[in-house]
Amino acid sequence: MSAENITLDSPAARFDWKKWTALLGGLAVFLVIYFSPPWGVAIDPGGKEFTLSPEGKAAIGLFLMAGIWWVFEVIPIGVTAIAIGVFQALFAIRPAKEAFRDFMDPSVMFIFGSMIVGMAFTKSGLTKRIAYKMLAIVGENTRTILLGCLVVTALLTHIMAHTAVAATMFPILLAVLALYKEEQGASRFGKSLFMGMAWAAGAGSVITLLGAARGPAAAAMFQEFTGRQISFFDFPLYMGLIGWSMVFLIWIYLSIVFKPSKATIPGLRDKVAKLSRTLGPISRNEIFVLACVALVVALMAMQQAVPALKSIDRAALMLTSTLLFFIFGVLKVQDLEELPWNIILLFSGAMSIGFCLWKTGAAEWMAVTWLGALTDAHWWVFVMGISAFVLVMTNFIMNVAAIAISLPVSLVIARYLGVAPDVIFYASLITAGMPFVLLIGAAPNAIAYESKQFTPGEFFKHGMVMSAILLVVLGLALVTIWPLFGMSILAK
Repeated sequence: MSAENITLDSPAARFDWKKWTALLGGLAVFLVIYFSPPWGVAIDPGGKEFTLSPEGKAAIGLFLMAGIWWVFEVIPIGVTAIAIGVFQALFAIRPAKEAFRDFMDPSVMFIFGSMIVGMAFTKSGLTKRIAYKMLAIVGENTRTILLGCLVVTALLTHIMAHTAVAATMFPILLAVLALYKEEQGASRFGKSLFMGMAWAAGAGSVITLLGAARGPAAAAMFQEFTGRQISFFDFPLYMGLIGWSMVFLIWIYLSIVFKPSKATIPGLRDKVAKLSRTLGPISRNEIFVLACVALVVALMAMQQAVPALKSIDRAALMLTSTLLFFIFGVLKVQDLEELPWNIILLFSGAMSIGFCLWKTGAAEWMAVTWLGALTDAHWWVFVMGISAFVLVMTNFIMNVAAIAISLPVSLVIARYLGVAPDVIFYASLITAGMPFVLLIGAAPNAIAYESKQFTPGEFFKHGMVMSAILLVVLGLALVTIWPLFGMSILAK
């Protein structure tokens, strides 16, 4: 029984030990940390000291409590997000005005706009048209269908933000799953489709600067520290093989772990052909939606080259399409009731805890403590340690923040170890882009969860395995692929 169906009068509410153990256990972790004595000072290799404030210590406790509640879904994930703001205000971690202001951060509005794009695709009929075209190409084998969905998802993230891609692919995958016609509710094929979409969106988004905001933000930070500019074409050169390797490894893993009950869908080609004919010629609304999305994607792509566009926030560009959809009647105000507000609240809370860790100094203290322990390590261990730290952080807070916290510290420490800054930059971005463990790690994860095909616990369990695979792939790339492609590993 899910947390949503449990009431105070229900017998299940009195005997759901897993729920109450996780809920009270998470609360206990927060209170123990909150009331614990001051923690030690973190010192970087240059001798600079970082003292953890009482607010920072409390932020770490809240960070852990929210993680426990999210993984075990003791209450709806959106309600846990609200609790993040409430606890910050009640325990004076941050003023309520700051804690709740993050709930309307531009990044949250970007996710809102992306979901509106996905809704416009569905309402206009584009979703079914694209799904039928894709199925006509990939055929009737369920594993091939899964591969086709993952490849399309990854390809789209090369030219548009992975959040928008996930919102666009979500209704398409629902249409594909409906044609599969398995039993009602969750299915093995459904789990592989939606978990795979979330993971493939992350893997594809690291390959170009257009896949997510983390790439341009990290490139600007790298230029500030080193004086060197990262080229648009450097990304696919160093990230392409790793990103696409992960897409295919995701497919192999999901095909084995969630082996579909039906190897093929007999008669799918004929059925898809008939359904395609019923759609008729492409409608005016479909053309309008495609034109709006193409305009937004083009403007985002041009931001890298046109100085006048650089100052415009991506959320404003994305929400331009939202305005156009409502102005020209593609969507109506009643459609807003269908939005997954639980997911939007989830990311509102994720932004709040991310800024909380950042502004209280807790994130910087954790980065210095973790990376400072690696100052005497071999260069490979050091780079993998940085990558692992970013991987942990990006599952809890926005990946731009994870990069902003870890990259400056790691670049300073790298100088002492003689490690080239390039390898730090690319290794950090690889793991920042693939938060496979928690729903809050990336918008595609949360969007995929809305399918109700998997639980947060299942996502966590299988995401841990995929994260280990990612670290193995990255570890091999450090000593094989990147040196072969001319990347400097050690400082000259």
